[in-house]
Amino acid sequence: MHNNAQGIAMDTHTEPPASPLLLNLDDGVAILTLNRPRQYNALSLETLVAFHTVLDSMASDEKIRVVIIAANGNAFCAGHDLKEMRAANDQAYVTRLFRLCSDMMLKIAKLPVPVIAEVNGMATAAGCQLVAQCDLAVAADHAKFAVSGVNLGLFCSTPAVPLSRTISRKRAAEMLMTGEFIDAATALNWGLLNRVVPHDVLRAESLMLASTLKTKPRATLALGKALFYRQMEAGIEAAYQDASDTIACNFMQPEAIEGVAAFLEKRKPVWD
Repeated sequence: MHNNAQGIAMDTHTEPPASPLLLNLDDGVAILTLNRPRQYNALSLETLVAFHTVLDSMASDEKIRVVIIAANGNAFCAGHDLKEMRAANDQAYVTRLFRLCSDMMLKIAKLPVPVIAEVNGMATAAGCQLVAQCDLAVAADHAKFAVSGVNLGLFCSTPAVPLSRTISRKRAAEMLMTGEFIDAATALNWGLLNRVVPHDVLRAESLMLASTLKTKPRATLALGKALFYRQMEAGIEAAYQDASDTIACNFMQPEAIEGVAAFLEKRKPVWD
């Protein structure tokens, strides 16, 4: 077992609870597991740094053929760790965090192997962004999805980037502007997911898809994936830059300050 300063643990038999991101390598398939179940796998600064470290190492590791991003607990990912961010209460810190997350999403797109989201439960805000950014997504039939920042006075600017490039513009706008949840069947119909299966066969389904992908030539998939995003998502870096700056400024505005405070205090927000 290996546990480094970035919080990445090599998953063999048991894992230290403090590791926010676990890594298991098996026959060409790398499984990255979000491991903050009590926080609904919210993306803390430590988690994002760990993601960057492992994605950087994977980019040059030709033994890895497929990546699966999974999660422990009942939720896939509840987005950013709002409690951590509000405690910092510093726009420079918040800007750094959102840019770190945006850069992490770009690294997923640029990784020369397919990346599968294995969605075991709720995926909201940056968690839904993560699902949208992965190349493929398999979900349990009880999973649900939302970009619900608008309900906190915080428009999901950065999740809008991959979401609007994955599902239709009108459907993305509906999710972003209403903040309402959609179920797994709807997410499949709208194109956010590739497959929906019962929870007890979720891992088997994602591994089956990974097994299919790892039989393909790695270099061909690397070239094809790069071309796929280059021709389909021109301008994504500029979009992420703008979205990162926008959501960072938004986070420090009164509506978001009240909305996040209300969320953390489990009450309804009070706006003018």
